[in-house]
Amino acid sequence: MAIAVGTTRQVLADAYKNLAGSAQVWVSLHTGDPGTTGTSEASGGGYARVQGTWTSGTGGALTMGELTFTAPAGAYSYVGLWSASSSGTFYDKASLSPTITLGGTGPIKVTPAFAVS
Repeated sequence: MAIAVGTTRQVLADAYKNLAGSAQVWVSLHTGDPGTTGTSEASGGGYARVQGTWTSGTGGALTMGELTFTAPAGAYSYVGLWSASSSGTFYDKASLSPTITLGGTGPIKVTPAFAVS
């Protein structure tokens, strides 16, 4: 059953936004499904997690500005959400569709979004 009231969906989305205690989270790239612990995170080639900030929308939506990662050659199929720039608590994952493949070190741009239906 979908949640029919938009303001209720937004309350739930805002609770998700503040999992880390604030609207700021660290976003990671993954070469495979990170599961529930954040495995398969990219490494090398200048890669580092990127900090993003959720912005509330309406009706259950959250958005984040475009994030740019520097990543080594490889195929990237997931992003993850973390409490810190390294280590930290793994909160969630989302698949990238389509998978992003780099032939050499380069930029990957993603624009995270979240919606409660």
